[in-house]
Amino acid sequence: MTGEGIIQIHNVTKTYRNGSEALVDLNLEIQKGDFLFVTGPSGSGKSTLLKLLYGEEKPNPGQGEVIVDGAPMHRLKGDRLALLRRRLGIVFQDYKLLPRRTVEENIAFVLQAQGYTKTEITRRMPSALKVVGLQHKATCFPSQLSGGEQQRVSIARAIVSTPPILLADEPTGNLDPDNSRQILAILRKLNEAGMTIVVTSHDEAFIRSANRPMVQIRNGQILSGPE
Repeated sequence: MTGEGIIQIHNVTKTYRNGSEALVDLNLEIQKGDFLFVTGPSGSGKSTLLKLLYGEEKPNPGQGEVIVDGAPMHRLKGDRLALLRRRLGIVFQDYKLLPRRTVEENIAFVLQAQGYTKTEITRRMPSALKVVGLQHKATCFPSQLSGGEQQRVSIARAIVSTPPILLADEPTGNLDPDNSRQILAILRKLNEAGMTIVVTSHDEAFIRSANRPMVQIRNGQILSGPE
């Protein structure tokens, strides 16, 4: 892989307050435009790795650094961290949709929080819905959607501001194989358009079908590099 290292993790150790070591002296570099899977058993450190990338967690003091799109995530707080997060799309296993808002309103909520005008929100909405194939569900509420459709809404919400990086934490963990394939097809399309994508998953069949580079984490350390 060649190009600009858009994500860099150098010698990161992360220990939680209960003494459990989530990551141990971990190093990883992800190039701009990569589509990388991070796999490993439950509790191996996959989710902690993603949390470091979007600033939910920080390395132990003095034990490593995390650089995302040129910004030192391990040092950012408050407004500076919020500003950097606008350059990240984040997708979770459990969708995290607002139940009393429609599909459109869920997607618009992110842009409203980032200060986009109503005109710009209206302009961006159709393309975000089209990418995930949900134009016909714009006025539906989450309770009216299948799990796969809800996850596709969460992807639309994550990419509506066209961030350069998409982080997805077990995005197919609650889905059947058919819906998982649909999610993978959307992620491929986004990657082909230039988005850098990092996906955590313990679903080996899903990862094999993706045919993308993979790193495996076990006991907080990378066992194998991108294939």
